[in-house]
Amino acid sequence: MTNAQKRAEEPCPLVYQCRLPLSTRTVNHLADLLRRHLKAIRSRWRILPPGRIAVIVLAVLRHDQRLADIADGNNVSESTVRRWRDELITLLAAQAPRLYHALKKVAKQGGEVVLNDGTLIPTQRRTGKDDRRNYSGKHRRHGLHFLALTDEQGRLIWISAARPGRTHDITAARHDHILAHLRAAGLGALADLGFRGLDNDVLDPVIVTGFHASRTHKLTPGQKEANRVLAVGRAPVEHGFGHLKNWRPLTKLRTDPAHATRLLRALLVLTNLEVNR
Repeated sequence: MTNAQKRAEEPCPLVYQCRLPLSTRTVNHLADLLRRHLKAIRSRWRILPPGRIAVIVLAVLRHDQRLADIADGNNVSESTVRRWRDELITLLAAQAPRLYHALKKVAKQGGEVVLNDGTLIPTQRRTGKDDRRNYSGKHRRHGLHFLALTDEQGRLIWISAARPGRTHDITAARHDHILAHLRAAGLGALADLGFRGLDNDVLDPVIVTGFHASRTHKLTPGQKEANRVLAVGRAPVEHGFGHLKNWRPLTKLRTDPAHATRLLRALLVLTNLEVNR
């Protein structure tokens, strides 16, 4: 038996190219945002230029790319990519519109109504009693609940904070004082039956939710037609949710629920950059 003096060659890492289905405008916006931030904090340098960092972070947010894989492909460490991702998410979330300003903007542009709805972002099931409140009996899965407002065309204008999955739509709406903000802006809202009871003003309702049938109370033909018209008017809100959920991290959220609100608001800004081109 002879001992080999030559060291075995290490396997060469394989790197592949992947298309990023986003516009140059979005990349430039993120790069300019980072440049202004670096100037504000007087950071002298980064290992990669802002444009390259923007592409890496967008790849992570769009495709839910593993940090270790994309870090190896760009010759940086995993912790560096994580720091870039968290930094840009924070900067983008700060640009997300707040409820009062979003409604005022719609009213200023001549809008009369907004579309209101809630949805669930699936999350991984965690151990412990604290995760029980994230279980949604309606969807029969763990997740985080949030509300969203869109204009009549289905363009997202506002997203609420992420809440436990068991939160009801009307509870979240009351917590965010949506009814008061709508009255202050002079706008109405179309919503589903989950928001029944939020607006008890019979003479001048702000939130229209349609009619509810029960075992003892059947809907009249006129009420059924009113519900059909309301459903047609509310349909664009699903388009807004669809554009937002194109970001793959929202397929099953693996981040800490405490950081989910920042992520959602950052993705709202990126979604509007893509949709409102």
